[in-house]
Amino acid sequence: MRSRPLRSTLLAVTATSLLLTSCADSSGGGESASGTGSPAGSLIVVTPNPVGGNNFLQLAVDGAERVAKENGLEIEVFESNDPTSIQQNVEAAVREKPAVVVGLSFSLQDVFATVPVDNPDQQFLLVDACPDPQPENVTCASFREHEAAYLAGVEAGLLTKTGKIGTVAALDTPFIRRWVDPFTAGARSVRPDVTGTALFVGGDNPFGDPARGAAQAQVLADGGVDQVVAAASGSNVGTFQVAATGAFSTYGVDTNQCADAPGHVVDNVLKNVDIALADAVEAVLAGTTGGDQVYGLKEGGVGVTALSDDVATSGCLIAEHPDVIAEVEAVQQQIIDGTLVVDDPAAG
Repeated sequence: MRSRPLRSTLLAVTATSLLLTSCADSSGGGESASGTGSPAGSLIVVTPNPVGGNNFLQLAVDGAERVAKENGLEIEVFESNDPTSIQQNVEAAVREKPAVVVGLSFSLQDVFATVPVDNPDQQFLLVDACPDPQPENVTCASFREHEAAYLAGVEAGLLTKTGKIGTVAALDTPFIRRWVDPFTAGARSVRPDVTGTALFVGGDNPFGDPARGAAQAQVLADGGVDQVVAAASGSNVGTFQVAATGAFSTYGVDTNQCADAPGHVVDNVLKNVDIALADAVEAVLAGTTGGDQVYGLKEGGVGVTALSDDVATSGCLIAEHPDVIAEVEAVQQQIIDGTLVVDDPAAG
């Protein structure tokens, strides 16, 4: 796999007046600027930020690497820094004519609403969002994160001693609120007097600013909050640092982050983005394109570590509370059966 940050790519373009270097030609596909050709059997992933310590992006890249290997595809990752670089990276990916251009997160929603229209012969996959309107050559894989966040909220409501819970999230948007509002709702379902406070990292790098994350987490701690969801990707490090001082118990997102603050992370709002991405790429390669496959608790696309087979060895505090796990399992079944519907803050 080649990972090519936009900044170095742009310097190369300026210095040489050439397009992005492609993977070695293994299929006789379209020509690249280097003249070596870009194989039709390739996969290009465009990220909204550098992968770095962003567990969501890393998990997605892991899934892309796995499905690429299984299908004999070359893979490249174009890391972006801002909306301008996202646009440029998607356009650069299209010029290489891969089998699929994969975009990650809602940050690529606008670009995937326009660039595919101008490139009808290229297949696109957007993971974690879907453009509206959705071009025919865009396949989407998205999630009902709010269902898993509700389960974590049930845990928080049962475990809080102060009756105060909170969230340190990246941005105050309807999509990000999928981790905020359902967490509070889940807690109130078992303890109606719970109060929930949401603070947001914001700034120039909301998904990768541990210092701002720590500052917001400390505000919650000072206010007596004792259960905090860290919902800001790379900025979660700051929340975990404050949790590690004993200020509160915390919850990770996307992957098992219990090792990031040993003894202080209760559980994780899991999102199996690697599995969803791989499934969607397989479908596109097989000729099933378009549509939006949505993964929730019923489909196994989201969940909590508490209900995972390896909870006993997960390092998460929830493993010490079998009574809470039993209650969370019952609530999950209600959601799967449809007898309990969790409100979606992003549902317009």
